[in-house]
Amino acid sequence: MATVTAPAPRPALPGILRHRAAHKLLLLALAAAILVPLANAHWASGSWPHALTVDLSGPLGRANDWIIDNRDSSPLFLYFFGYISNAVVLSVRAVYLVLLAAGWAGVTAFGALVAWRVAGVRLAIGTGVAFLACGLLGMWVPTMQTLALMVVAVLTSVVVGALLGLAGGLSERTDRALRPVLDTMQVLPAFAYLLPVVLVFGIGVPAAVLATVVYAAPPMARLTALGLRDADPEVLEAVDSLGATGRQRLLTARLPLARKQLLLGLNQTIMMALSMAVIASVIGAGGLGDRVYQALASVDVGAALAAGIPIVLLAVVLDRVTAAAGEQTDASAGEPGSSLRPWLYALGATVVVAVAVRLAGALDWPSGWTLNIAEPVNRVVDWMTAHLYSGVPYLGGTADWAGHFTTWVLDPVRDGLQWLPWWSVLLIVAALAWVIGTWRTALTAVLAMAAIGVLGVWKPSLDTLSQVLAAVAVTLVLGFATGIAAARSDRFERALRPVLDVCQTMPQFVYLIPVVALFGVGRAPAVAAAVVYALPAVVRITTQGLRQVDPAALESARSLGATCTQQLRQIQLPLARPALLLAVNQGVVLVLAVVIIGGLVGGGALGYDAVFGLAQGDLATGLVAGAAIVCLGLMLDRVTQPTERRTKKGA
Repeated sequence: MATVTAPAPRPALPGILRHRAAHKLLLLALAAAILVPLANAHWASGSWPHALTVDLSGPLGRANDWIIDNRDSSPLFLYFFGYISNAVVLSVRAVYLVLLAAGWAGVTAFGALVAWRVAGVRLAIGTGVAFLACGLLGMWVPTMQTLALMVVAVLTSVVVGALLGLAGGLSERTDRALRPVLDTMQVLPAFAYLLPVVLVFGIGVPAAVLATVVYAAPPMARLTALGLRDADPEVLEAVDSLGATGRQRLLTARLPLARKQLLLGLNQTIMMALSMAVIASVIGAGGLGDRVYQALASVDVGAALAAGIPIVLLAVVLDRVTAAAGEQTDASAGEPGSSLRPWLYALGATVVVAVAVRLAGALDWPSGWTLNIAEPVNRVVDWMTAHLYSGVPYLGGTADWAGHFTTWVLDPVRDGLQWLPWWSVLLIVAALAWVIGTWRTALTAVLAMAAIGVLGVWKPSLDTLSQVLAAVAVTLVLGFATGIAAARSDRFERALRPVLDVCQTMPQFVYLIPVVALFGVGRAPAVAAAVVYALPAVVRITTQGLRQVDPAALESARSLGATCTQQLRQIQLPLARPALLLAVNQGVVLVLAVVIIGGLVGGGALGYDAVFGLAQGDLATGLVAGAAIVCLGLMLDRVTQPTERRTKKGA
């Protein structure tokens, strides 16, 4: 009888070589061993070769001249862009005139009544106080200008986003086609949206509104599509069994079931529209953002704060009202006219109040009811400059901190990146993107980074990248530490929640005010503003990820005698890895957005080029910087965004 011999055991690979990431790195190392000597022989210097750049200043300048010369004669502008621009101007002006006709009392009454109907008495009182505070600060007219622009931009964004979401939710093919477009739109910094619309519509309200629509529509589209796709299959089957048509199925089942997602999309659209409407003051939007921009340009912190407070109040009110609407139950959804009647009551009460105020001759905000906070704030800033900026015993002062951070962190990181050969930067980007994603991810990231060099802005882009890396490092250290503490303490999490709520509702522009007051102008203040802006999202995502770890796994660890530190390191952090990676990705994207805006306060690099191009009408410089910002944002998103397969399977 023949005997069967067992095959010889294969030699076990070292543990690290069994990881998929190690295989990718080995392939990259092999490719680098072949390509690096060739690249070093041809391009030994660190800067991007001039032969591989494309000068776009000539074509962009000619395009700019053609647009200016043909704006009043070309049919494209007369019969298409011109009609859009006129419609936007008329819509914003009509809403603004309605707000002025309602008067300060009518607008306040309407806002308080809507908040009372949606969220109760406390939010109604808060809404009324917020509107009154805008008047007390002497910002009633700029607030109405911003609110008029917001109404038009939000309504247009909701319509456009809902239509796109409807198409994506009902068609899988359309959803696949829209997904990369929406991904790209959401990773772009807000400043990048200003440049194309200025080229077509010029400086003014139409460009500001349309840039806001492009920036704010993606959340509505995403959440609408998500709500339609996640509709309860059993309800849809019941509707089909009753012989409903496709239209009836959509109107009676899918849209009502997606109500919470639709209201969440409205909330996110409003917040992004407000943020963009404030930033759009750079291109002539007017309103509160223009007051902040002018004050920052003259380093008048008091005037900037006087305009910044109404922005924050408006953001908090809009966020709370729309969030409360999304949390309401559907108990009254089936009552005829139940959703229309409260609005009619609020509108009627507003008309009564407005007429009464008009008859009393007090339609405008009384000039004697204003509080000038600019002078006291500027005196405080002067005192800080004299006592806290430098010379504080053992501490040094805020100016010293900013100087040390620039000298010890920002300068070495920037100089190190600019010292590296350009091909080594591309290789590092490819390695990071491929390890965390797929070869398609790596190819996209490398092409985006190479496009920056082709545009001829390699060094400014690396300067911006150094600020982003420094800000992200500080954000992640503070965010992870705070998130871990909030996840382990319910009391600390409850105390932290209102602070995070306020921070997340503040537009990006507002964050520049306190850092200018504390640190002056420069790259360090831009990084500080970026850290404060991105920190709430990192803390929230980290806390949520750690709290959602399977309790059974933690209980098993406790039964084995694991300490709290061991549970955190060996159970919670590994199981919360997808949430932590998402926190890193969101931190990077948010930091980039504010670092670019930091060009307004001396951040330099791409942010300065974008601001200079907009301010001086040099669209060639501005558009090249905007394109580089887009490429940098796309690269950073791909490098820090794990694919679904990687997130689920791990390394």
